[in-house]
Amino acid sequence: MPRRFTGWPVQALDVLLKLEGVPTTQVRERHRADRERLVRAPMVALLSDLADADPRYADFSVWHFAKDPFWWQHQGAVVRLARNVEIGLRFDLDGLHVKGAWHYPDPGQVRQFRSAVAEDTSGARLVEILAALPEQFEVTGDVMKRGPREYPPDHPRAELLRYRSLVATRPVWPEDAVHTADAVDQVLTVAHELDDLLSWLARHVQVPAPRRAST
Repeated sequence: MPRRFTGWPVQALDVLLKLEGVPTTQVRERHRADRERLVRAPMVALLSDLADADPRYADFSVWHFAKDPFWWQHQGAVVRLARNVEIGLRFDLDGLHVKGAWHYPDPGQVRQFRSAVAEDTSGARLVEILAALPEQFEVTGDVMKRGPREYPPDHPRAELLRYRSLVATRPVWPEDAVHTADAVDQVLTVAHELDDLLSWLARHVQVPAPRRAST
């Protein structure tokens, strides 16, 4: 199947430059059509090609513009893999960044995460996965100042137990790949690098659905 994505044209960067700072409503509306055509439409094409390459990436959304200027200056998209576990993409003047994320957890998900981190087999596996990520990745998250009370402060994975979300992000290289169809393969490469982490999260942070009462 021929690919839809041919790259972001250099004119997309010109549009984003015009939207820097705090653009007025008039400025935004003046550039709305160009932004849709040059910035957002290529992201839709890129995500469609990812879904064609791997059916796991078929559940995606590409953000529209909101009132906040941030969303006019940064084109975001997500590929949902499990509840609150996703691949995120952001295209802006700094290029294209891809992240694997578990964030905005539902009630119970942080407890599930900590239980898996504390358990010897699953916890040690997460440590291995994070250590194996290429050095280009930045690992962040919502981290408590202190560890949770239910675990000893000298737990071998005490640092990981402080996390209430986990995000690994890296840019797509080379930077000029975003202007060609090669960006699809570059994003697929990053997704492959994140596969073990996202699979671990999808397996261990999902809260079982409550049972329905029998009638």
